[in-house]
Amino acid sequence: MIQILIKEINSFLNSLIAYIIIAVFLTGIGLLMWVFPETSVLDYGFADMSSFFSLCPYIFMFLIPAITMRMFAEEKRGGTMELLLTRPIKDIDIILGKYFAGVFLVAFSILPTLLYYFTISYLGNPLGNIDTAGVVGSYFGLFLLGAAFTSIGIFSSSFTENQVTAFVIAVFLSFFLYFGFNAISGLSIFMKVADLIDQLGILYHYNSMSKGLIDTRDLIYFSSVISGMLLLTNLILRSRKW
Repeated sequence: MIQILIKEINSFLNSLIAYIIIAVFLTGIGLLMWVFPETSVLDYGFADMSSFFSLCPYIFMFLIPAITMRMFAEEKRGGTMELLLTRPIKDIDIILGKYFAGVFLVAFSILPTLLYYFTISYLGNPLGNIDTAGVVGSYFGLFLLGAAFTSIGIFSSSFTENQVTAFVIAVFLSFFLYFGFNAISGLSIFMKVADLIDQLGILYHYNSMSKGLIDTRDLIYFSSVISGMLLLTNLILRSRKW
C-alpha cells in the first residue's frame, strides 16, 4: 500500500496539471474571499471565514474529481491495471494506497489557505479577534468533506477507462450526495420525513461541523460514506477477475 501511495503522489506532483489544478483552486477561492464584493471578507466586515467554508465545497466538487479521475482510469487505458491486479498485493491495499494519496493531495491543496486565517486574524479589530476554535472545527469538517469526495472520485475512476467520464460521474455523485438530499427534503411530499432525509446528505453534517462542533454522529456519517465508496470500488475491482 505504501509503495502505491508514494507512486501516486510522485506521479501527481511530477505532472504540470497538478500544479495547474491547485493554482486554479487557490486563485478561485482567493478571488471569492477577497475580491468579489458578494462574498468578500473585506466587504462583509466581520473577522470570520464563513464565506471560505461555505464556498469551498463547491470548488471541491470539481477539484477533487480532477485529482482522482486518472487513478484507476489511466491504469485501465494504459493496460497496466491487469498487471497491477496480478501482483501479490490485495485489492484493498491498491484502493487504500490510491485513496490516501488522493487525501494527501487534497490536504496539500488546503494547507496554503491557512494564510487566510492568519490574515483575517491580523486584520481583526482587536488583533486576533477571530473564533479560532470554530475555524479549527470547520477545517476538520472541510478535511472530512474532502476525504469523502476523494472516495467518491476513486469509486468513479474504477468504473471506466475514460478520465473525462470518471470526472463527470464524480462531479455528479459529489453534488448529489452533498446537496441532493437537502433539496429532496424540501419537497412538500416528504414533509413528514424531511429532517431524516436531510440527514442522509453531506451538507447537513458538513454544516454541523462548520459551526466548530465535532459530533460523533457526523464522524460516523463521514466514515460510513468513505467506507461505503471504497467497498464499492473493491467490488468493481473484484468483478474484473471473474
